[in-house]
Amino acid sequence: MVRIFLADHHVLIRGGLRSLLRARRDFFICGEAENGIEAIKLAIQAKPDVAIMSVNMPGINGIEATRQIRKATPGTEILIFTAESNEDIMRECLRAGAGGYLLKSAPDEQIIDAVEALAQHRGYYSGSVTEKLLRVGENRSHLTTREREILRLIAQGRRSKEIALMLGISTRTVETHRAAGMRKLHLHSIAEVVRYAIREQLIQT
Repeated sequence: MVRIFLADHHVLIRGGLRSLLRARRDFFICGEAENGIEAIKLAIQAKPDVAIMSVNMPGINGIEATRQIRKATPGTEILIFTAESNEDIMRECLRAGAGGYLLKSAPDEQIIDAVEALAQHRGYYSGSVTEKLLRVGENRSHLTTREREILRLIAQGRRSKEIALMLGISTRTVETHRAAGMRKLHLHSIAEVVRYAIREQLIQT
């Protein structure tokens, strides 16, 4: 059972997420908040597996709420769910400890995929977000086009076999390109790739 906490000041957004997630028998909504102060207090009490957090909330924004929740309950993964596609905001969210970043325009299946990925402590970033976050990292680390493509798909929660079918290559080839890209970045997961690029200021607006 994946325990999920919702934090958004829009009642309709929370209601939509609640209806979507409750349709899954393995998902349980363990709490909700409509502002940052409430989100920090209740999420620390509930200790969810995944907290879905808006950036723009009254009181304390979602970035600072993410920072405090991650510090108090490191086992809780934070999925930023926002309309903000600004790269500066993306960087700040990931610096604060968010494990995923999804735009509110994303289809329902991506929300489900994101929750599943974070519940397994894997990063999740929608395609357009990942493209922005990896662009400069690619230039600095000399990633090939294929390596970047595969890293982007992995960030979206795709498995090696699925990527192989999509690209018309073997699973071994996918894993070879994945390993090469990670080796160039000296990291072991796509979440670490993104966070490294942010920490080392490889991502620029």
